[in-house]
Amino acid sequence: MSVLVTGGTGKTGSRLAQKLREQGVEGCIAARNPPPGSEGRRFDWGNRDTWAAALEGVSAIYLVPPPGGSDTSAMIEFAGLAQNRGVRRFVLLSASLLPVGGPGAGQVHLWLKENAAEWAVLRPSWFMENFSEGQHRATIQNEGRIYSATAGGRAGFIGAGDIAGVALAALTGPKPLNTDLILTGPEALSYDGAAAILSKAVGREITHVQITVEDLAARHRSRGLPPAAAMILAAMDGLIAGGAEDRTTSVVEDLTGTKPTGFAAFCQQNAGAWVRPI
Repeated sequence: MSVLVTGGTGKTGSRLAQKLREQGVEGCIAARNPPPGSEGRRFDWGNRDTWAAALEGVSAIYLVPPPGGSDTSAMIEFAGLAQNRGVRRFVLLSASLLPVGGPGAGQVHLWLKENAAEWAVLRPSWFMENFSEGQHRATIQNEGRIYSATAGGRAGFIGAGDIAGVALAALTGPKPLNTDLILTGPEALSYDGAAAILSKAVGREITHVQITVEDLAARHRSRGLPPAAAMILAAMDGLIAGGAEDRTTSVVEDLTGTKPTGFAAFCQQNAGAWVRPI
Protein backbone atom coordinates (compact mmCIF):
# COMPACT_ATOMS: atom_id res chain seq x y z
CA MET A 1 0.00 0.00 0.00
CA SER A 2 1.11 3.55 -0.75
CA VAL A 3 -0.82 6.36 0.93
CA LEU A 4 -0.88 9.95 -0.33
CA VAL A 5 -1.43 12.38 2.54
CA THR A 6 -2.82 15.67 1.29
CA GLY A 7 -2.42 18.45 3.81
CA GLY A 8 0.65 16.48 4.85
CA THR A 9 2.22 19.36 6.77
CA GLY A 10 -0.97 20.23 8.65
CA LYS A 11 -2.32 19.26 12.06
CA THR A 12 -3.64 15.79 11.24
CA GLY A 13 -1.67 15.12 8.06
CA SER A 14 1.75 15.51 9.69
CA ARG A 15 0.73 13.22 12.53
CA LEU A 16 -0.72 10.65 10.12
CA ALA A 17 2.50 10.66 8.08
CA GLN A 18 4.46 9.90 11.26
CA LYS A 19 2.10 7.05 12.18
CA LEU A 20 2.44 5.56 8.69
CA ARG A 21 6.22 5.59 9.05
CA GLU A 22 5.97 3.94 12.46
CA GLN A 23 3.78 1.19 10.99
CA GLY A 24 6.09 0.65 8.03
CA VAL A 25 3.48 1.80 5.53
CA GLU A 26 4.69 3.80 2.54
CA GLY A 27 3.30 7.31 2.83
CA CYS A 28 3.91 10.42 0.76
CA ILE A 29 3.33 13.91 2.09
CA ALA A 30 1.54 16.03 -0.49
CA ALA A 31 1.97 19.75 0.04
CA ARG A 32 2.75 22.94 -1.83
CA ASN A 33 6.12 22.96 -0.10
CA PRO A 34 7.01 19.45 1.15
CA PRO A 35 9.58 19.43 3.98
CA PRO A 36 13.16 18.79 2.81
CA GLY A 37 14.09 15.12 3.08
CA SER A 38 10.48 14.01 3.56
CA GLU A 39 10.18 12.31 0.14
CA GLY A 40 7.09 14.45 -0.22
CA ARG A 41 5.37 15.36 -3.44
CA ARG A 42 4.57 18.87 -4.57
CA PHE A 43 0.81 19.25 -4.63
CA ASP A 44 -1.50 22.24 -4.88
CA TRP A 45 -5.29 22.05 -5.02
CA GLY A 46 -5.25 25.17 -7.18
CA ASN A 47 -2.66 23.87 -9.66
CA ARG A 48 -3.91 20.86 -11.61
CA ASP A 49 -0.49 20.45 -13.22
CA THR A 50 0.71 19.00 -9.88
CA TRP A 51 -1.99 16.34 -9.58
CA ALA A 52 -0.87 13.53 -11.91
CA ALA A 53 2.67 13.24 -10.53
CA ALA A 54 1.36 13.26 -6.96
CA LEU A 55 -0.83 10.24 -7.75
CA GLU A 56 1.90 8.03 -9.20
CA GLY A 57 1.88 4.61 -7.51
CA VAL A 58 -0.77 5.62 -4.96
CA SER A 59 -3.41 3.17 -3.73
CA ALA A 60 -5.06 5.21 -0.94
CA ILE A 61 -5.52 8.91 -0.22
CA TYR A 62 -6.12 11.00 2.88
CA LEU A 63 -8.14 13.97 1.63
CA VAL A 64 -7.84 17.24 3.55
CA PRO A 65 -9.82 20.23 2.24
CA PRO A 66 -7.81 23.22 1.01
CA PRO A 67 -7.49 26.24 3.33
CA GLY A 68 -10.86 27.92 3.68
CA GLY A 69 -12.58 24.73 2.62
CA SER A 70 -15.72 26.31 1.15
CA ASP A 71 -15.00 25.51 -2.53
CA THR A 72 -14.38 21.77 -2.75
CA SER A 73 -15.10 21.21 -6.44
CA ALA A 74 -11.37 20.69 -7.01
CA MET A 75 -11.37 17.90 -4.42
CA ILE A 76 -14.12 16.04 -6.29
CA GLU A 77 -12.29 16.48 -9.58
CA PHE A 78 -9.06 15.21 -8.02
CA ALA A 79 -10.80 12.21 -6.43
CA GLY A 80 -12.27 11.31 -9.82
CA LEU A 81 -8.85 11.53 -11.44
CA ALA A 82 -7.38 9.38 -8.66
CA GLN A 83 -10.09 6.78 -9.08
CA ASN A 84 -9.44 6.62 -12.83
CA ARG A 85 -5.75 6.02 -12.06
CA GLY A 86 -6.48 3.05 -9.81
CA VAL A 87 -6.78 4.55 -6.34
CA ARG A 88 -9.35 2.50 -4.41
CA ARG A 89 -9.49 3.81 -0.86
CA PHE A 90 -10.25 7.38 0.21
CA VAL A 91 -10.45 8.83 3.71
CA LEU A 92 -11.83 12.37 3.92
CA LEU A 93 -11.32 14.79 6.79
CA SER A 94 -14.62 16.63 7.23
CA ALA A 95 -16.23 18.02 10.40
CA SER A 96 -18.82 16.83 12.87
CA LEU A 97 -21.30 19.55 11.91
CA LEU A 98 -20.97 18.98 8.15
CA PRO A 99 -23.44 16.25 7.11
CA VAL A 100 -23.34 14.33 3.86
CA GLY A 101 -24.42 16.69 1.08
CA GLY A 102 -23.79 19.74 3.27
CA PRO A 103 -21.53 22.67 2.35
CA GLY A 104 -17.80 22.33 1.78
CA ALA A 105 -16.51 18.87 2.60
CA GLY A 106 -20.10 17.65 2.83
CA GLN A 107 -20.20 17.69 -0.98
CA VAL A 108 -17.06 15.56 -1.18
CA HIS A 109 -18.61 13.22 1.39
CA LEU A 110 -21.62 12.78 -0.89
CA TRP A 111 -19.41 12.12 -3.93
CA LEU A 112 -17.41 9.44 -2.11
CA LYS A 113 -20.56 7.75 -0.84
CA GLU A 114 -21.99 7.59 -4.34
CA ASN A 115 -18.82 6.82 -6.32
CA ALA A 116 -16.00 5.28 -4.28
CA ALA A 117 -15.71 1.54 -3.65
CA GLU A 118 -13.72 2.02 -0.43
CA TRP A 119 -14.14 5.15 1.67
CA ALA A 120 -14.53 6.69 5.09
CA VAL A 121 -15.34 10.21 6.21
CA LEU A 122 -13.91 11.45 9.51
CA ARG A 123 -16.14 14.03 11.18
CA PRO A 124 -14.21 15.22 14.24
CA SER A 125 -15.43 17.70 16.79
CA TRP A 126 -13.34 20.80 17.39
CA PHE A 127 -9.57 20.32 17.55
CA MET A 128 -7.76 20.75 20.85
CA GLU A 129 -4.92 22.16 18.73
CA ASN A 130 -7.07 25.21 17.98
CA PHE A 131 -5.92 26.32 21.43
CA SER A 132 -2.21 25.48 21.04
CA GLU A 133 -1.56 25.94 17.29
CA GLY A 134 -4.63 27.63 15.85
CA GLN A 135 -6.74 30.74 16.24
CA HIS A 136 -6.90 30.77 20.06
CA ARG A 137 -3.18 30.54 20.78
CA ALA A 138 -2.28 34.19 20.26
CA THR A 139 -5.19 35.56 22.29
CA ILE A 140 -4.44 33.13 25.14
CA GLN A 141 -0.78 34.18 25.11
CA ASN A 142 -1.25 37.90 24.73
CA GLU A 143 -4.62 38.62 26.35
CA GLY A 144 -5.44 35.63 28.52
CA ARG A 145 -8.68 35.31 26.55
CA ILE A 146 -10.55 32.89 24.32
CA TYR A 147 -13.14 34.39 21.95
CA SER A 148 -16.13 32.37 20.77
CA ALA A 149 -19.81 32.60 19.89
CA THR A 150 -20.65 29.35 21.65
CA ALA A 151 -22.28 30.82 24.79
CA GLY A 152 -22.48 27.92 27.27
CA GLY A 153 -22.59 25.20 24.62
CA ARG A 154 -20.28 22.23 24.98
CA ALA A 155 -18.06 20.36 22.49
CA GLY A 156 -16.15 17.09 22.66
CA PHE A 157 -12.74 18.59 21.86
CA ILE A 158 -10.42 16.04 20.25
CA GLY A 159 -6.66 15.88 19.70
CA ALA A 160 -5.21 15.80 16.18
CA GLY A 161 -3.16 12.74 17.09
CA ASP A 162 -6.32 10.81 17.89
CA ILE A 163 -7.85 11.84 14.55
CA ALA A 164 -4.68 10.68 12.79
CA GLY A 165 -4.93 7.34 14.60
CA VAL A 166 -8.44 6.80 13.25
CA ALA A 167 -7.29 7.89 9.78
CA LEU A 168 -4.52 5.28 9.93
CA ALA A 169 -7.00 2.56 10.82
CA ALA A 170 -9.43 3.63 8.09
CA LEU A 171 -6.70 3.79 5.43
CA THR A 172 -4.86 0.58 6.24
CA GLY A 173 -7.49 -1.73 7.73
CA PRO A 174 -8.22 -5.00 5.90
CA LYS A 175 -11.79 -3.97 5.12
CA PRO A 176 -13.11 -0.56 4.04
CA LEU A 177 -15.36 1.18 6.55
CA ASN A 178 -17.66 2.75 3.92
CA THR A 179 -19.28 5.06 6.46
CA ASP A 180 -18.81 8.36 8.24
CA LEU A 181 -17.49 8.59 11.79
CA ILE A 182 -18.17 11.22 14.47
CA LEU A 183 -14.92 11.65 16.43
CA THR A 184 -14.74 13.26 19.87
CA GLY A 185 -12.55 13.33 22.91
CA PRO A 186 -13.63 11.66 26.16
CA GLU A 187 -15.65 14.60 27.51
CA ALA A 188 -17.78 17.50 26.34
CA LEU A 189 -16.68 20.90 27.64
CA SER A 190 -17.90 24.46 27.36
CA TYR A 191 -15.35 27.13 26.53
CA ASP A 192 -15.74 28.37 30.09
CA GLY A 193 -14.76 24.88 31.26
CA ALA A 194 -11.86 24.77 28.81
CA ALA A 195 -10.66 28.17 30.06
CA ALA A 196 -10.69 26.92 33.65
CA ILE A 197 -8.59 23.89 32.74
CA LEU A 198 -6.20 26.07 30.74
CA SER A 199 -5.88 28.47 33.68
CA LYS A 200 -4.73 25.64 35.92
CA ALA A 201 -2.24 24.36 33.33
CA VAL A 202 -0.59 27.74 32.67
CA GLY A 203 -0.82 29.15 36.20
CA ARG A 204 -2.72 32.32 35.31
CA GLU A 205 -6.32 33.22 34.62
CA ILE A 206 -7.66 32.52 31.14
CA THR A 207 -11.19 33.75 30.44
CA HIS A 208 -13.76 32.99 27.77
CA VAL A 209 -15.19 36.06 26.03
CA GLN A 210 -18.57 35.58 24.36
CA ILE A 211 -19.02 37.48 21.08
CA THR A 212 -21.62 37.34 18.30
CA VAL A 213 -21.44 35.05 15.28
CA GLU A 214 -21.02 38.14 13.08
CA ASP A 215 -18.12 39.45 15.15
CA LEU A 216 -16.51 36.03 15.08
CA ALA A 217 -16.82 35.88 11.29
CA ALA A 218 -15.05 39.25 11.13
CA ARG A 219 -12.23 37.87 13.28
CA HIS A 220 -11.87 34.90 10.93
CA ARG A 221 -11.75 37.24 7.91
CA SER A 222 -9.02 39.25 9.62
CA ARG A 223 -6.98 36.02 9.77
CA GLY A 224 -7.28 35.66 6.00
CA LEU A 225 -10.25 33.33 5.58
CA PRO A 226 -12.50 34.03 2.57
CA PRO A 227 -15.83 35.62 3.60
CA ALA A 228 -17.94 32.53 2.85
CA ALA A 229 -15.63 30.20 4.76
CA ALA A 230 -15.40 32.67 7.65
CA MET A 231 -19.17 32.79 7.95
CA ILE A 232 -19.57 29.00 7.80
CA LEU A 233 -16.97 28.57 10.51
CA ALA A 234 -18.52 31.24 12.73
CA ALA A 235 -22.00 29.81 12.23
CA MET A 236 -20.74 26.51 13.63
CA ASP A 237 -20.13 28.30 16.94
CA GLY A 238 -23.78 29.26 16.87
CA LEU A 239 -24.69 25.59 16.45
CA ILE A 240 -22.49 24.69 19.41
CA ALA A 241 -24.38 27.28 21.46
CA GLY A 242 -27.56 25.43 20.54
CA GLY A 243 -26.19 22.10 21.77
CA ALA A 244 -25.29 20.47 18.44
CA GLU A 245 -21.82 19.36 19.65
CA ASP A 246 -22.79 18.29 23.17
CA ARG A 247 -21.88 14.61 22.75
CA THR A 248 -19.10 12.07 22.96
CA THR A 249 -18.49 8.88 20.98
CA SER A 250 -16.32 5.79 21.45
CA VAL A 251 -15.04 5.71 17.86
CA VAL A 252 -11.40 6.57 18.66
CA GLU A 253 -11.05 3.72 21.14
CA ASP A 254 -13.12 1.34 19.01
CA LEU A 255 -10.85 1.75 15.97
CA THR A 256 -7.46 2.34 17.59
CA GLY A 257 -7.71 0.41 20.85
CA THR A 258 -6.53 3.53 22.72
CA LYS A 259 -8.61 5.97 24.75
CA PRO A 260 -8.58 9.52 23.33
CA THR A 261 -6.58 12.21 25.11
CA GLY A 262 -8.51 14.30 27.64
CA PHE A 263 -8.38 18.09 27.57
CA ALA A 264 -6.59 18.39 30.93
CA ALA A 265 -3.82 16.04 29.78
CA PHE A 266 -3.57 17.93 26.49
CA CYS A 267 -3.15 21.24 28.33
CA GLN A 268 -0.47 19.82 30.60
CA GLN A 269 1.43 18.42 27.61
CA ASN A 270 1.25 21.72 25.71
CA ALA A 271 1.54 24.31 28.49
CA GLY A 272 4.62 25.76 26.83
CA ALA A 273 2.51 26.88 23.86
CA TRP A 274 0.85 29.56 25.97
CA VAL A 275 3.90 31.10 27.63
CA ARG A 276 3.75 34.85 27.18
CA PRO A 277 6.39 36.13 24.75
CA ILE A 278 9.13 38.19 26.39
